[in-house]
Amino acid sequence: MTIIDNAVYVNGIRTATPGSLEQSVETLAAHGGMVWIGLYRPDETEMAAVAAEFGLHLLAVEDAVNAHQRPKLERYDNNLFTVLRPARYVDATETVEFGELHIFTGRNFVVTVRHAETPGVAKVRRDLEQQPELLRHGPEAVLYALLDRVVDDYGPVISGLENDIDEIEDQLFGGDPLVSRRIYELAREVIQFQRAINPLPEMMASLKRGFEKYGVDIELQRKLRDVEDHVEQVISRANGFRDLLQNALTLDGTLTANRQNEASAAQNEQTKKISSWAAIFFAPAFVTGLYGMNFDVMPELHWPLGYPMALGMMVLAGFVMYVIFKRKNWL
Repeated sequence: MTIIDNAVYVNGIRTATPGSLEQSVETLAAHGGMVWIGLYRPDETEMAAVAAEFGLHLLAVEDAVNAHQRPKLERYDNNLFTVLRPARYVDATETVEFGELHIFTGRNFVVTVRHAETPGVAKVRRDLEQQPELLRHGPEAVLYALLDRVVDDYGPVISGLENDIDEIEDQLFGGDPLVSRRIYELAREVIQFQRAINPLPEMMASLKRGFEKYGVDIELQRKLRDVEDHVEQVISRANGFRDLLQNALTLDGTLTANRQNEASAAQNEQTKKISSWAAIFFAPAFVTGLYGMNFDVMPELHWPLGYPMALGMMVLAGFVMYVIFKRKNWL
């Protein structure tokens, strides 16, 4: 079985590290306390064995095997099934990577199922083992600690997204042609991030409704409320990202249209200049071509001043058209 870590805790202290699921159950039955089993991408057979030992609901087991679940919290009798979407910001690629963590909690057991590299689970276990007074509260303490860790890890993601949005603003006014694609990619990451965090308030509310019924320790209640405050802050900041990106996309469209208009205007000016000079040179070419024909009978052909007159006509026609085009700002 793909067991990452397996331990039995009595009064918040790790008393045994069984080598198999069967040994965990036997140790738990002999010494009491709580067992915490960490699994990594288990298959149907492995999850079926866990479900048989701890009475897990088949629907929750199916979700844990198939993964790709939305964040949620579901109760099956006295067992709780929680799905979280951890996230981390990758500086090298400036992207957000999402994981998936499934948590089964019961009266005396915790089963965590990871479907991505989520080192935060191992750190939560180490931290809790350093706080036996907290860990002795049992599965609820583990669940709240995992919630707290996942929400805390959203902080660097928020900072990374904010930095990306700041860079987009620089790209917009720098005329970067790839900025539109970056905006769309960032918007997709923000939407995925919101899908991971938006269900959390309702999940917190559901946990709070079970405080009295399940006798949750007052210290754990305080910790959950602290996590709830952090969730509200994260959601508030993430919601602002979509507005900023929408405004950036609108601004990009406006700047692109302005640049196209400027380019079109510049092209029109060049066309005017070319057309003007072409017209100016057409008049001399016309006169030259006309007098270059092999006609014997033409006005002024044998007149001594005919040649100077033709030159004068060419110069005058060119000068008149130059003045006209200059006044129209074509030149």
